[in-house]
Amino acid sequence: MPMTFTIAIDGPAGAGKGTLARRLADHYRLNLLDTGLTYRAVAHALIQHALPLDNVSAAETAARQVDLAKLDRAVLSAHAVGEAASKVAVYPTVRRILVEKQRDFAKTPPGAVLDGRDIGTVVCPDADIKLYVTASAEVRAQRRLAEIESIGGSANFSEILADIVRRDERDMGRADSPLKPATDAHLLDTSEMAIEAAFLAAKAIIDDALAKRDKV
Repeated sequence: MPMTFTIAIDGPAGAGKGTLARRLADHYRLNLLDTGLTYRAVAHALIQHALPLDNVSAAETAARQVDLAKLDRAVLSAHAVGEAASKVAVYPTVRRILVEKQRDFAKTPPGAVLDGRDIGTVVCPDADIKLYVTASAEVRAQRRLAEIESIGGSANFSEILADIVRRDERDMGRADSPLKPATDAHLLDTSEMAIEAAFLAAKAIIDDALAKRDKV
């Protein structure tokens, strides 16, 4: 493997990109960053200090204080934090601060797998591999419902679906770094694909790219 190797994974919420990113990072022994957690960390800080989500200055301060080594997935995965994160993520200044942190992470040997909404288009436009992982909104809502029920919770499918559609519209419609596939990204639609099949499909793409680099 080259000195550094970057795999950029983008896609909407619930498409399976986070699980795929973890599998790939483990397999290729690369660093892993769920960039969504950085925005969730900003939102969580505002919530913790009872600050309004539209306080851009406070959000910028929180962004500067985000420590990528201390992102607590258990705390930051809360639904309310995710909803808040998609609102603070629209601020261009907050995005610029966090993107710089994410880029520095990607440059750290031996390389990294980063997943998010704008990795292949903004954060790492020169990534060695770009994947765009998607699935229908209905399938993503069903997965979310199953996830909630698996830990003893309960939820309404229609409400989850509506929430996913709203988040997609926010992510795809924002003026700064909207969610969209990079022009050279490999598309993986996981609507009818289990994680193992998605992993093998992504691995084939990556192995092919590595083989071609080795020949150069």
